Amino acid sequence: MYEEHSSETAVMAAAARAAHLIVDQAPLIFSDPLAVRLLGDRADELISYHRLHGDHPILSGARAQTAVRSRVVEDRLALLTEHGLTQYVILGAGLDTFAYRDHTKGLRVFEVDHPATQQWKQHRLAATAMPIPGTVSFVPVDFDDDPLADRLIAAGFDPTEPALISWLGVTMYLTWDAIDRTLATLSGFAPGTELVLDYLLPEHLRDEAGNTYAKFVGQVAADGGEPWLTCPTPEEMTVHLADHGFGPTKHLGQRDAIDTELWQRSDSLTPAGLQMLAHATKNTA
Repeated sequence: MYEEHSSETAVMAAAARAAHLIVDQAPLIFSDPLAVRLLGDRADELISYHRLHGDHPILSGARAQTAVRSRVVEDRLALLTEHGLTQYVILGAGLDTFAYRDHTKGLRVFEVDHPATQQWKQHRLAATAMPIPGTVSFVPVDFDDDPLADRLIAAGFDPTEPALISWLGVTMYLTWDAIDRTLATLSGFAPGTELVLDYLLPEHLRDEAGNTYAKFVGQVAADGGEPWLTCPTPEEMTVHLADHGFGPTKHLGQRDAIDTELWQRSDSLTPAGLQMLAHATKNTA
């Protein structure tokens, strides 16, 4: 019913997270046992690619990329909730399953996505009979027309209290104007609000593995109607975040984003110089 509204990149990311538990060896970088359920009838097909060709650099690269970024943001969330954080905003939630895996007491989760994509996800949740906790709020937002802050507040978000904002797998599909519009909204949130986003490096800053991945995946994304539009340098991302009151910014590549021990592996997962994570906090001034 809603399949035509699914985001192929969201599906591929969920498939990579699911396949990481099946194809790769210990130590696991990230565990998402619910992703496979949301893939529905496509689960066997998508995961079979990873089973049969798990060491292919594109497939192993997808697993590494999705596992690392999810691990980083959820580790940060766990630390912040220990210190009293009560709000977690997921921009471009796609098939993210955090709210259905974790029930941290007192934490509200706001899943923000395009209305059609969100309706499709809710259909998938219902199809799998996956319980939706009362702490989850779905926030449908058409970023071209709807005011993000107003929609969040209507869903129960308190802009006077700090939040952690996760913005993963999105910025590369946006123009700088669209990125800046969202950052301008986030700049109105409470001081102490933290933002973790990922972005793709420009070609001249990628390593060989990163450029190999980008050559094939970037074309597939474009053919699927989701082309990469923005691939900034770390310096450019720092400037844009600072312009909206976020900083200082810490930039992490795949290799240094997680514990070194997690890269001591016997499988095909290796860090690539393509994806970067930026972590910055809303200033008090």
